[in-house]
Amino acid sequence: MLTVAQARDAILTRIDRLGTERVSLLDAPGRVAAEQIHATRQQPPWDNSAMDGYALRAEDVALATDGHPVQLEVLEDLMAGVMATRTVQQGQASRIMTGAPMPPGANAVIRVELTRSRSRDHVEVLEPVPVGNDIRSAGEDQQVGDRLLEPGKLIRAAEVGVIASAPRSFIRVYRVPTVAIVATGDELVEPDEVPHPGQIVNTNAYALAAMVKEAGGHPIILPIARDTREALEEVFQAAAAADAILSSGGVSVGEHDFVKEVLEQLGVQMGFWKVKMTPGKPLAFGHWGRVPVFGLPGNPVSSMVSFELFVRPALLKMSGRTRIFRRMFRATLAETVQKRPGMPHFLRVTLREVEGRWVASSTGAQGSGVLRSMSRADALAVGEEALTRIEAGTELWVMPLDDQWGMTDIRPV
Repeated sequence: MLTVAQARDAILTRIDRLGTERVSLLDAPGRVAAEQIHATRQQPPWDNSAMDGYALRAEDVALATDGHPVQLEVLEDLMAGVMATRTVQQGQASRIMTGAPMPPGANAVIRVELTRSRSRDHVEVLEPVPVGNDIRSAGEDQQVGDRLLEPGKLIRAAEVGVIASAPRSFIRVYRVPTVAIVATGDELVEPDEVPHPGQIVNTNAYALAAMVKEAGGHPIILPIARDTREALEEVFQAAAAADAILSSGGVSVGEHDFVKEVLEQLGVQMGFWKVKMTPGKPLAFGHWGRVPVFGLPGNPVSSMVSFELFVRPALLKMSGRTRIFRRMFRATLAETVQKRPGMPHFLRVTLREVEGRWVASSTGAQGSGVLRSMSRADALAVGEEALTRIEAGTELWVMPLDDQWGMTDIRPV
């Protein structure tokens, strides 16, 4: 039986980036660049003002003070997008707005609040300013030919702005995977159906679809596959067009657990079907041509934990990401917890910060069918396989289950 690390590595070595596609800038955030972007013009195109104020010659106001201001003649008003029509000469200035091109002859800008007695034709300057004051130089952001974006870069809002400045309105990115989700079991009904005795709601398909979306993929929930070889074969054939396939249930050793058998009959090359962990031991993985196939356990917690550890990194890698793992850190267990020996146990825990240290508390019952334990959980805490009892105060590695743990509700200083 493979360890968690061995199973993860076996999966990721078989996962490749998908192809590329061209998307608009508004569809680019969260995607990974698949091309290099170069600047085709300098940015900014000309020297411009960084403040609202007056463009002047620094040497004309070198002796200006509040008690002895320097009076300058105002030539014209310069708004953003308007080029100057007059040259600033000795004793002169132009009223200028932020972003407006600097007029010829001026070598500094003084902020409006450092002036007084402002009229249409004259202004008094109260302080000296150095040459270059509050001027954004032409090309200080980018020069023609500068590399603005490299392939493999995750595109955020700042990158969108940089691409637009290139100027470009489209960019080639790696595709994100379309993921077919197959829930199996005679006992399953859809959420809007009334379960009969012995039936349960198909929660796994919807939870997995949500996890696929959180990982940036496009989920497709297929009809429930009943526990017959014929029904399973039909649904898996429909799933074959996707970039990845997730099945839930039917991978254990029960009399009607046909998933592994049917997949092999369809030509799926199975890599493994058990992992040394709890919850989530009955995990199958294989390849159907280019398509990775994950056979996840039917118990909802087992299915979600298996997704976090194995499927999520694979989908991120398919999307072109390189940072594909949750960042883990140490936390102190708040209470004593029992566990099975011989298996690493992924405990569902809440997290809180106490005097600069993280404290992890169990979400309660840890059975693989207790879905609310995942809903309450902030993280998975890793209990070592050799232990049968984890004492309160033990430090464990924890893996947050979402990105909010990089955020805080504490207002900044």
